Amino acid sequence: MKHFIFAAITATCTLATPILAQDSDDAFVTFKVLKPEVAQTAALAAMQSCREAGYQVGVMVVDRFGSPQVYLRDRYAGLHVFETARRKAWTAVSFRTDTMSLSGLTEPGQMMAGIRELTEPLALGGGLVIEAAGSIVAGIGVSGAPGPDLDAECAQAGIDAIMDDIAF
Repeated sequence: MKHFIFAAITATCTLATPILAQDSDDAFVTFKVLKPEVAQTAALAAMQSCREAGYQVGVMVVDRFGSPQVYLRDRYAGLHVFETARRKAWTAVSFRTDTMSLSGLTEPGQMMAGIRELTEPLALGGGLVIEAAGSIVAGIGVSGAPGPDLDAECAQAGIDAIMDDIAF
């Protein structure tokens, strides 16, 4: 009987070791965010993409927590673009989805329509999540093009400009 109990305890400890190894006693978590220079490259590329298409826009890049990292505004962009670009980028990282998709999900009558009643989210296309190695590292929001789909295209150009820098 003693051998059986000893074998059971040994087997339990052996099987539990990998589980315990995954959960460290460290009180900290690690995460990645874009360096300011990389965020600036994305914002500039997005603005230039819209400029080449004839649009004057504002571009905001936020970190994974929604805090602003970079804001660029083209010379003739409207006054509203600061707030809308910031809120689009914030919404993308907060809800972990692009704001064009969120727009459809939050239409009146949809299950998530209540999101539109909150003060910060902006369910209007032009906000995209920036991901690297399966993790959100930033969000980018563009405002000022003549349609939210065009804002989203410029935001994607900003992400495309940094893909080599953030690819793992």
